[in-house]
Amino acid sequence: MTSSEPALRRGLRLEYATLAWNVVGLAVLAWTAIAARSVALAGFGLDSLIEIGASVVVIWELTGIDERRQHRALRLIGGAFAALALYLLVQGVVVLVVRHHAGHSVAGIVWTALTALAMFALAWGKARTGRALGNLVLQTEGRVTLVDGILATAVLVGLVLNAALGWWWADPVAGFVLVYYALREFAAIMRHGSAA
Repeated sequence: MTSSEPALRRGLRLEYATLAWNVVGLAVLAWTAIAARSVALAGFGLDSLIEIGASVVVIWELTGIDERRQHRALRLIGGAFAALALYLLVQGVVVLVVRHHAGHSVAGIVWTALTALAMFALAWGKARTGRALGNLVLQTEGRVTLVDGILATAVLVGLVLNAALGWWWADPVAGFVLVYYALREFAAIMRHGSAA
């Protein structure tokens, strides 16, 4: 067994845990979004779908590392960031323009709080393991997971402000912060890909 094999197994476990969490999250978010008619929860479900795709890409990359495969994996993750930014921008603008008032969702609040904690822990583990392996794809996908945790926090704040104070506009506005972050990560990935 080489010294990198335990780190590789740890990286795969982190990705499988992320994948499982987000598969369950799709069902939970679909149910809570429909029950509360919440655009924010539906948008967070799309983010979970992007995270599922990113995890699948990293699992694929970790099971057979070569330079071409790594560049393709990075481009796919970059595309996920771009798609997330575009969706959040369109979703936020539409919600503000139509003045959509979502219902309250205690289940949505609980799920997004738990998701934020889980994603921050997974992102930390992926960053640490990716550095140990010298694997840029795992480190980059760790940033996707970090964005997922930040988005969960933003959606959580929006849901709480809507429920407690009636501030229906809080969650789409919080989502605009993520648009900036996702576009910054997309640009960094594309810069790295063109420099390689």
